[in-house]
Amino acid sequence: MIAIFGSGETSPTMTSVHKQLTARAGYPRLNAIFLDTPFGFQPNADEIVARTVTYFRQHVGCEIGLASFRHSEQATPLETERFLARLSEANYVFAGPGSPSYALRHWRNTGVRDRLAEKVDHGGCVAFASAAGIGLGAYALPVYEIYKVGQDPSWIAGLDLLGQIGVRCAVIPHYNNQEGGTHDTRFCYMGEERLRRLEALLPDDVLILGIDEYTACIIDVEAQSVSVRGRGGITARRRGSERVWTRTTFALAELRDPSNTTSAMTLGRPEPAVAARDDLDRFNVDGLVAAILEMESVLQERIADIGGSGERDRVGAEMRRLVVRLGDLARDGGREEVRGYVAPLVDVLLSMRGEARREQRFREADRLRAILADCGVAVQDTPAGTEWSLVNA
Repeated sequence: MIAIFGSGETSPTMTSVHKQLTARAGYPRLNAIFLDTPFGFQPNADEIVARTVTYFRQHVGCEIGLASFRHSEQATPLETERFLARLSEANYVFAGPGSPSYALRHWRNTGVRDRLAEKVDHGGCVAFASAAGIGLGAYALPVYEIYKVGQDPSWIAGLDLLGQIGVRCAVIPHYNNQEGGTHDTRFCYMGEERLRRLEALLPDDVLILGIDEYTACIIDVEAQSVSVRGRGGITARRRGSERVWTRTTFALAELRDPSNTTSAMTLGRPEPAVAARDDLDRFNVDGLVAAILEMESVLQERIADIGGSGERDRVGAEMRRLVVRLGDLARDGGREEVRGYVAPLVDVLLSMRGEARREQRFREADRLRAILADCGVAVQDTPAGTEWSLVNA
């Protein structure tokens, strides 16, 4: 499997994605590693490692080890071989923030690409986000050199790991970024004008694969399918024409050549969270899950801005209403179908409950458990961790 995160790779929104990927890749035993190369030049590299390890332990519920390789020329031959050995042995390889050009400079000609390709061909998962995700394409975007330094729009050679499965592309995370406010920062801070210039530099057989923020593009090579999870969508763009998929699963063949697949409808960009609530009236369970995840993520990110307990209670009540509605909608389906619908939401709520228990906010933890009970979800705390089951599906 190859999973590409547009951003938010260690946010609550993506927790359920990591859980599902590690559960599958790690059967019967998980060996997860975190690569620090993309941010190896940063003074706070150790802090990034510590935060990531803590996130996987506390939220994903698994241990992830560090496979350190911060500078190819400063590493001894023994250190390089140890790093490559860890990479070969791992079945879940995660990398994220930093500089794509720095990472590629130190990964190139070291055997990293071959070992990642082994995961794709023989089992395992490559889960790359943001800067690391850029490196998966045949062509890579030197973001900082263009956006911060002023270099003319250009590409550098990527790992072309996606070319291994027939997708010749340039990966652009942060595709729907809007941080610029008064200026266009979509397309990983390039904006439309620079993206057009970059697109003109690509060969005709190479497409741009855009991944929205807080969104995961999961490529299941064995099943020959692509799943889109999270807030936004993914975009296949070539010579100004594009196709967008949001919150769906489709055949990998469509991504290899999106222009030749006319049978499936081109989907539009996701609506904001408030608009997604209108899906309640159309019994769109996926839209409902997205609305709740959006609300939960905003609550997590802006909790410091909530002035008093009254406002927190109001947000909690709204979430409770949506969750109960989800339970009512989903109970009409089969057990496996229901579990598939509610799993992302249950994982987020259990993550919030676990954090509340660790911080001894037991009343809040009990309320989250009651919310799940209202939806027919039974929670069991076991020595091996928290488990859940559907009691009324």
